Amino acid sequence: MQASATLAPPVDARPGTEFELPIEGMTCASCVGRVEKALKAVPGVQDVTVNLATERASVVAGPGVSLPALTGAVERAGYSVAQPAEEDRPAPASHPWWPVALSAAFSFPLVLPMLGMLFGQDWSLNGWAQWLLATPVQFWLGARFYRAGWKALRAGAGNMDLLVALGTSAGYGLSVYLLFKHAAHGTPHLYFEASAVIITLVLLGKWLEARAKRQTTAAIQALNALRPEVARVRTASGDVDRPLAQVRVGDLVVVRPGERIPVDGTVTEGASEVDESLITGESLPVAKHPGDKVTGGAVNAEGLLLVMTTAIGAESTLSRIVRMVESAQAKKAPIQRMVDQVSAVFVPVVLALALATLLGWGLSTGDWERAILNAVAVLVIACPCALGLATPTAIMAGTGVAARRGILIKDAEALEIAHKIDTVAFDKTGTLTQGKPTLVALEAAAGHEAQLLPFAAAIQNGSEHPLARAVLDVARERAVAVPAAHGVAAVAGRGMRAQVKGRDIHLGSTRYMNELAVDLSAMEAAASALQSEGRTVSWLADLTDAPRLMGLLAFGDELKPTAAHAVRQLKALGIRTVLVTGDNQGSAQAVGRALGLDHIRAEVLPADKAGIVADLRRGGDRVAMVGDGINDAPALAAADVGMAMSTGTDVAMHAAGITLMRGDPSLIGDAIDISRRTYAKIRQNLFWAFAYNVIGIPLAALGWLNPMVAGAAMALSSVSVISNALLLRRWHPTSEPS
Repeated sequence: MQASATLAPPVDARPGTEFELPIEGMTCASCVGRVEKALKAVPGVQDVTVNLATERASVVAGPGVSLPALTGAVERAGYSVAQPAEEDRPAPASHPWWPVALSAAFSFPLVLPMLGMLFGQDWSLNGWAQWLLATPVQFWLGARFYRAGWKALRAGAGNMDLLVALGTSAGYGLSVYLLFKHAAHGTPHLYFEASAVIITLVLLGKWLEARAKRQTTAAIQALNALRPEVARVRTASGDVDRPLAQVRVGDLVVVRPGERIPVDGTVTEGASEVDESLITGESLPVAKHPGDKVTGGAVNAEGLLLVMTTAIGAESTLSRIVRMVESAQAKKAPIQRMVDQVSAVFVPVVLALALATLLGWGLSTGDWERAILNAVAVLVIACPCALGLATPTAIMAGTGVAARRGILIKDAEALEIAHKIDTVAFDKTGTLTQGKPTLVALEAAAGHEAQLLPFAAAIQNGSEHPLARAVLDVARERAVAVPAAHGVAAVAGRGMRAQVKGRDIHLGSTRYMNELAVDLSAMEAAASALQSEGRTVSWLADLTDAPRLMGLLAFGDELKPTAAHAVRQLKALGIRTVLVTGDNQGSAQAVGRALGLDHIRAEVLPADKAGIVADLRRGGDRVAMVGDGINDAPALAAADVGMAMSTGTDVAMHAAGITLMRGDPSLIGDAIDISRRTYAKIRQNLFWAFAYNVIGIPLAALGWLNPMVAGAAMALSSVSVISNALLLRRWHPTSEPS
């Protein structure tokens, strides 16, 4: 996601520009629908997502769309675009407490007579005293409902505020009418207390709702708090403190013990342990030495570190994490579309039901006083606030707690789909294994003992491939003279070739050797024995005159300590496990046996991994693909949900819907678990939101629900939905103790 477009000058947007608009004045799901409709009507707007919980609109715009045009559309719909309080993001909405307290103070004397009746006491107030207490509540403290309701009415739509304004005005108006009609005959039974208490309860509900919303954004606030404002930069004249905005890539930054690391970088001097728990979820400090990477926001424990800056500002890991979490919280889950469709017609239907209640009771009984009260109860209990908050609050809480545990969920759709996953396909190297293979065996064919290691090192000299590094490490340890290689070329998914000392040398897999017609029979038994032990075998061949085998190299890659636990965790969740690897059959089978995987697909070319994932999906499986390399990117994109290890390549992370911030496979099961729990909360919230209305509206229409009770139920519905979502903050991954 780009930086908030509200901060940019009001110039035309570039194609595909994304605007982030903080919206003020939204109160319910109907408001969300109106803002979306208004923004979509602006010519050139490609996509709009409005989130009630975050009070933000995300707009993808084409050429010619300007910020003033979008702002004007929002304002014509009856809302406003807020100005950010900080440089990079708007402040969360704040609802003061004093209107609630003042409204309660005015309303309490009106309710007191009802309490007195329980004790056989007559504490009733004079009608004019009731009017004096109720009027400021109705028209001063409740003015926000009139303002917002009038804006909705002018825009030809309805919202929660309109329902509250109409309902309380009807009760207040009826009381004023009765007060004047019976003024000469004592104090009649009035209903000022109903209108005043409804407004008080709604104000209380909105205040509690605003407090709970701020708690759902706690993960973002915690991540933002990790940003140091100053870095200590080493210069020719000494160490200088500079604002973070003035630090540049390549600067040397000094990090003292106990300080937060201000930038992403590489340690050049010093050794220490670094606490990365709030970034990766890693509970234990991680040892750092020269050459190791460090992440801005982590805490340096005990040693002095000198760090070469590699990323700052928006490109830093912390900034990317914040953007990813914000993006996931701002976007809608697919289930929300159904809620939006209901909300679009909800308020008009409620108004029609309230009118039917009024006319039905009035015409059938002749008691128009009772008819008005029942219609008021229908209007008040039917607030769609809970519907609008049910899904986004659960998503905000779920993505937030996942981010704190090292699981970054790119969007709400990935979070929702992940709960249906029944098959997980793994890459092997770097996902289930350490990804740091070592050369464990060198076996030369007759006559090539002196050439095997030098020629293998020559063809791989300069390569960053893990197997190449393993060969070069052994060559350095043995002080082998490595000859120069010319015309080095990689053969995708098979191996490498080069000219070494005038010879046409090829290094690669069994498949590659078979394609080159190299006879492997002399060493097949040795290769089979090594592969049965889980070793990866590569062959070296000379094709100068005729295909001739020079020998084999065997590599070992240890399983990650948590790999077995990760597979057991997935099986406990009822999930099938599949290994999809380019490695040989023997090595793949050894890993499969050690971990208890359900199915093995070995010697798979990178281009075929996506096809295997597609085949699984066509068979009816819901597939999550887990990988870390460039060659895994197509498969990650082809899966229902892609999960990338952050220890891998950026390409893999871009293709995945979920990024695991530690190279720990046990986070896979944790990601699916938090998805299932979040989706369960969404279902629970939607059930309660609909239940309040499905049960409450008929009771109110039948006259079995007092307007004050209706107001309390309406306020309780929103608060209960948010409180239920906040229970997700207590989630602990199964990979760590509670």
